[in-house]
Amino acid sequence: MTKDKAVDEVLEFIWSQRELGSQSVQQLLGIDEVAEEADIVFSMVTDTKALHAITAGPDGILAGLKPGKIYVDMSTVGAAASRELSVRVAATGAQMLDAPVSGNHISLKQGTLAIMVGGQADAFERVRPVLQDIGPKVTHVGANGLALSMKIASNLSLAVQMLAFCEAVLLAEKSGIPRSVAVEVLTGGVIASPMIKYRGPFVMTLPDEAWFNVNMMQKDMNLALAMGQQLNVPLPTTATTNEFLTAARAMGHADKDFAVMFDVLAEMAGVKR
Repeated sequence: MTKDKAVDEVLEFIWSQRELGSQSVQQLLGIDEVAEEADIVFSMVTDTKALHAITAGPDGILAGLKPGKIYVDMSTVGAAASRELSVRVAATGAQMLDAPVSGNHISLKQGTLAIMVGGQADAFERVRPVLQDIGPKVTHVGANGLALSMKIASNLSLAVQMLAFCEAVLLAEKSGIPRSVAVEVLTGGVIASPMIKYRGPFVMTLPDEAWFNVNMMQKDMNLALAMGQQLNVPLPTTATTNEFLTAARAMGHADKDFAVMFDVLAEMAGVKR
């Protein structure tokens, strides 16, 4: 097997586990053995509870760490929880990096994921070549937890942008412009961020399998709102957008891509998908 193929297969597996919950994690065996054997250990799970499930206890990652090893967690969890875990990792003599990614499964396949990294600079330099096999843009943003702060700040914009895009499409549609035309114009114009370019067409047809579902997005929005309260940063558009995610869950759309916010807003506007 070539190096590139091996890396691709590992990445596909890591990405497939990104929504692994704590109960599912507890069914995994030999996590500590993996940590004992590997010089660099990667993980990516849903939330803080799941992260605790794979790291704590006699069979967890912490049990297999020792001096010289590096633990890289790519989950999107609270920065404070990650910093607390980094202290526990340091107590084993190992080092920890938080390294959340920016992108989706398309970015993964295209090799264009961006990775933010928090932690000690020497550990980052050791892991950098491996991370660059995962994504071409790897940025060390500072101490433990800061990469997660950056990821949460980035992710809140995804949902806020999507809601604004939905507003624009519906305003154009109700004025008499076909939805498909509005989407074509908006995804090809000045407001079209990379996210709008690939997710904008979802207002026409949602993907059969969510790229990033409502529950996962709301988890990140709640992390952002908590950060805003802690740091005295008002997040008015984040708070408003989060309410549309709550409405989407109430309408039975929790497992659909968060672009389903269009359906919530469309129903309020008297428009059918």
